[in-house]
Amino acid sequence: MRTQVCIIGGGPAGLLLSQLLHRAGIDTVVLERRSRAYVLSRIRAGVLEWGTVKLLESAGLGQRMHAEGYVHDGTYLAAQNRGFRVDFKALTGTPVMVYGQTEVTHDLYDARDAMDGVVIDEAEGVTPHDVDTDAPYVTYTKDGTEHRIDCDFVAGCDGYHGVSRQTIPASVLRTFERVYPFGWLGVLSETPPVSHELIYANHARGFALCSMRNANLSRYYVQAPVDDPIEKWSDDAFWDELRRRIPEDAADRLVTGPSIEKSIAPLRSFVAEPMRWGRLFLVGDAAHIVPPTGAKGLNLAMSDVHYLFEALKTHYHDGDAAGIEGYSETALARVWKAIRFSWWMTTTMHRFPDQTDFDQRIQETEIDYLEGSETAQRSMAENYVGLPY
Repeated sequence: MRTQVCIIGGGPAGLLLSQLLHRAGIDTVVLERRSRAYVLSRIRAGVLEWGTVKLLESAGLGQRMHAEGYVHDGTYLAAQNRGFRVDFKALTGTPVMVYGQTEVTHDLYDARDAMDGVVIDEAEGVTPHDVDTDAPYVTYTKDGTEHRIDCDFVAGCDGYHGVSRQTIPASVLRTFERVYPFGWLGVLSETPPVSHELIYANHARGFALCSMRNANLSRYYVQAPVDDPIEKWSDDAFWDELRRRIPEDAADRLVTGPSIEKSIAPLRSFVAEPMRWGRLFLVGDAAHIVPPTGAKGLNLAMSDVHYLFEALKTHYHDGDAAGIEGYSETALARVWKAIRFSWWMTTTMHRFPDQTDFDQRIQETEIDYLEGSETAQRSMAENYVGLPY
């Protein structure tokens, strides 16, 4: 096969890049290691920056998102069972959208199908070749047969464990990492959410988050040891712990029920530089991971897609390579700001193993200062709703 851009990874970043490029008259092929059903079964983030909303609209994907998503004008922060609201819309003029990553991926698959986009699922052994030359190509195996795709560029949208980042020589690649000494125990339940906006709670027992997917599907988290066996956490144990950590009025309203999904996720901050080597570009989790505290993971992937799409469109339409040459530097400038914000949210809201009473009071005072300072709230709000592209 021959295409202009071969995209490795059929998650939301790879599919959105393919959709945008196709609409701009640029040919793509998407290679995905897993089946479509597997990709669509993954439970992931649900908060979209408004820049992500506008980017999805520009790809022709706004209709169901606006019909079924929930616009949130703010969020709640709490310390020691007492909370307050940060009004994003009043402080920045911009809200966020609650619309699950699974739904975004559904919409993207439907859009690619409607345009006869080439998405090859269950592609095994995907390997980029000669990406540091003018003639890169990608090989993969499907149903026991090896295939080759010649292309102009390779976009690595294949996540943290994918092959794309590993293609960049160790002598070129630099990585930066902070592993946090705890995880998030997450529960999905078919219950009405405790609040129409998210609640982030700091507590001496550990962090908690009340989130939602829709009017009868709630997503809740409590900080827990990352190596805890999931069997340790019965539904009753989870609900009891959540009640202890969130504001008292929210605990009184909490509707509990059987969990339909339960898992413990590790937290880390990770960045790989550069995000471009030759004709290979890293996009999303292939280049960076953030703890979920600041709701930045999917949104950072979307901003990478924006920068890469604009660079490739300018290259093909205008013969200008400046965007391609500057992709890594441009994307990383925004990535590091999001890494900083997610680190700040994480260190402010969580209980660390070696944390002293002094450290706990400092966290509580930080949150108290945030409650009383419009300037501090505006800084938090502009980072949470998403810095401009």
